[in-house]
Amino acid sequence: MKTVIALGGNALRKKGEGFDFETHYENAYMTFLNLADTGILWEKVCITHGNGPQVGMEFMRNFISKDRFPIYPLDSLTASTQGWIGYIFERALRKVLRERKINREVCVVITLVEVDKEDPALKDPSKPIGDFLTEREAKELSILTGLDVKEDANRGWRFVVGSPKPLRILNASTINRLIDDGIIVIACGGGGVPVDKDLNGVSAVIDKDRASSLLAKDISAERFIILTEVPEVYINFGKPNQKPIREITVEELKRLIEEGHFAPGSMLPKIEAVIDFIEGGGKEAIITSPQHLKESLKGLRGTFIRKV
Repeated sequence: MKTVIALGGNALRKKGEGFDFETHYENAYMTFLNLADTGILWEKVCITHGNGPQVGMEFMRNFISKDRFPIYPLDSLTASTQGWIGYIFERALRKVLRERKINREVCVVITLVEVDKEDPALKDPSKPIGDFLTEREAKELSILTGLDVKEDANRGWRFVVGSPKPLRILNASTINRLIDDGIIVIACGGGGVPVDKDLNGVSAVIDKDRASSLLAKDISAERFIILTEVPEVYINFGKPNQKPIREITVEELKRLIEEGHFAPGSMLPKIEAVIDFIEGGGKEAIITSPQHLKESLKGLRGTFIRKV
């Protein structure tokens, strides 16, 4: 079975942890140990990942040093994070494969994703990047940087940038050939580098779950897995009547979206991504945490999404 696995931010850095390189590497290593325990690394696999906190860090690094060095555009910072996060992932994954005696090659593909430069989302910034800030810190930095800030799922304030809809994964055919040749591919980092139809960079950050869903459809993957911080999707999340969803249809998910169960800056993009995948021909989708993936593949944990 061909599978696309979208790794959430906790694959690199858990809440409250620092941005140091070693922390990112150790979390990546533990994530791949969890994947190895499931047996999924023997299958045809493409691994994607986010970069929200990291690209925000890169932006702040550029901004702080602006008196000495030029500020690079946001699309180039996504390319930069694809490179160094891909390096971390490849190192950690190769180590796990060697330790578990799994004879597989690994390849990182810097991925370009076409977007519409007139996408309305570019005029209404909504994609959170960077670390969480207090309201005071966020508003002060907003004045200094010129970036918008918004509260993110009641967890704090963050910078927000435009997040256009991904239209085409430019490297999809290359990624597919590598997977079919038995290589584990790491691609679509941070949702991919946004470019317009003329290959000009676009100052934005694409949602990695939506880009991963598009990639999964483009390479005819049968399964799409989103790994995040929670073991299942919940209705009434964070309330006394919180309840996990174990198995659900696309139509039932759409009804829950209309009822407002999923936060726009958190679970909603993941839900919309799996709906797009299933409606685009995918067979199954799972949302769970790395630690619960093994149980989820056996039907014991996680949220399983089907067409009907």
